Amino acid sequence: MELTQLDHLPDGLLEKPASALYQQLTGPTLIHLRGRRKHPLFVSVLQHGNEDTGWEAVRRLLKTQYSHSQLPRSLSLLIGNVEAARHRVRHLDHQPDFNRCWPAYQVRENRAADRHREDSEYHQMFRQVTDLMRERRAFASIDIHNNTGMNPHYAAVNRMDNRFFRLASLFSHTVIYFEIPRGVQSNAFADFCPAVTLECGQAGDVHGTDHSLAYLQTVLQQSRLSGDPLVRGELDLFHMVATVRVPDTLSFGFGSTDCQINFIPDLDHLNFCELEAGTLFGHCNGAGSGALHAVDLNDHPVTSDYFRFDQGRIRTRRRLMPSMLTIDKQVIRQDCLCYLMERLDTDALRRTAAEPLPEPTGQRV
Repeated sequence: MELTQLDHLPDGLLEKPASALYQQLTGPTLIHLRGRRKHPLFVSVLQHGNEDTGWEAVRRLLKTQYSHSQLPRSLSLLIGNVEAARHRVRHLDHQPDFNRCWPAYQVRENRAADRHREDSEYHQMFRQVTDLMRERRAFASIDIHNNTGMNPHYAAVNRMDNRFFRLASLFSHTVIYFEIPRGVQSNAFADFCPAVTLECGQAGDVHGTDHSLAYLQTVLQQSRLSGDPLVRGELDLFHMVATVRVPDTLSFGFGSTDCQINFIPDLDHLNFCELEAGTLFGHCNGAGSGALHAVDLNDHPVTSDYFRFDQGRIRTRRRLMPSMLTIDKQVIRQDCLCYLMERLDTDALRRTAAEPLPEPTGQRV
């Protein structure tokens, strides 16, 4: 797996939907476009082949806004899994999840970062992208995604740093701080520039494209990202504390009584709701406490902390807020059922936890 780098947009590329990009691109492609400000905005699209909102936003941006004028800032565009996009799936069976293959820098409690190393061709390629953008002194990083459940648009960050929060708040009032899953693009870039992951609702929703486009236009115009603390009410901040999966050995469905786990039909409507203890998730037919598997940030099992299993019912044990709940069985098998979050007090973030990032010469970031 080799990375293709270009310093121009191939003729006709912007005319193609995500599913047709394979006709011009042989694989992951990093395109560098020059703008008035030198330090580039990095934008990643199609890390998951069935999440095309980012590509649609970029197409419109470059076709309608800057087809005959210079970009206000240089842009480095990574177009990810074009083969999966061809088939409109997250990733192909022989591929890993692209957004789990980046160098994983973990910063906790102001300690030195641990670097998670992998040696597959995919990990090597995304480490190359990371090193290239570090050398180019990226201004900021934006990774654009869709999700399959009923979720609001929100931004996610990997650093407790006010510049990250500023970048995120330009997209949404709702911001998530997350340390899991490992190997995501935004975490790799968080070591040297403000980085966000955007969750833009379901693929094909024009509102997601409109929102992403407006956000890209806004960030391209920024000369700096303020490190000033945010004021009360400027954002709702949540911390991702656990990942919930369905064991591979168990069958499951939604409103289907012939499965070992029968989730409520509209489970994804619980996303971003602060659920009371005792909220029903579904029923387990003989699976018992093994029906779900939740792990914390250190991969320690915490299922019993969040769920109880009695009389064949799966209920929450405590107040919690899920995100990314989906009723898409393939996504659940490939990734997870959901993440669990808790609210953070933004008043406690008046001083950031992370060490300041370096600033490009001659430019405050």
